Amino acid sequence: MARALKGEALERELQRLEEMGRYEREYAGLGPICGVDEAGRGPLAGPVAAGAVILPADVRILRLNDSKKLSPKVRDELFDEIKEKAIAWNVAVVSPARIDEINILQATYEAMREAIAGLSTVPGVLLNDAVSIPGISIRQVPIIKGDAKSLSIAAASILAKVTRDRMMEEYGRVYPEYGFEKHKGYGTAAHMDAIRRLGSCPIHRRTFLKSICGDGR
Repeated sequence: MARALKGEALERELQRLEEMGRYEREYAGLGPICGVDEAGRGPLAGPVAAGAVILPADVRILRLNDSKKLSPKVRDELFDEIKEKAIAWNVAVVSPARIDEINILQATYEAMREAIAGLSTVPGVLLNDAVSIPGISIRQVPIIKGDAKSLSIAAASILAKVTRDRMMEEYGRVYPEYGFEKHKGYGTAAHMDAIRRLGSCPIHRRTFLKSICGDGR
């Protein structure tokens, strides 16, 4: 477990969490508040994932923050705590093949819609990280850098990222020559070198590889 916070460090953390709850307090009268975020828009391989989380109004989850600001160990710990404390949560993934078919932006929207639709509680309002999701009748509030400003969005970002990272670690065992467990499909020098040497594998996004492989194959 992560080191316990005490004294002034705990007070600072509680103040930070209080500030991150301002959007949840602002929209509290609209019904259950759902944070929505994605993970994996930029990689060359693997799915895109979206998380949707409804937290209780009085929830306290220490260290809850933008998933990119947290270590893998803390993300893993928070992943379990969020699922345990949430009123409702869901993660949806959209495959590389579907990304190639409809493009990454539309695939991200599709994952977000599926994540929201799979919740056991219907949200009254969505707090989204930066985007407005087409095809949703629920009120939406897009918040720039929302994963660092909203508790609900931060929770969604952690569920999406941990889910996707674990999938990429599994793909690393299936396709060990690409090193997916290390770079999670992102375009590192080692990953791009492997693509040039070996070509693509079934989880690569072929539309993302044209600048590396010419025809994306």
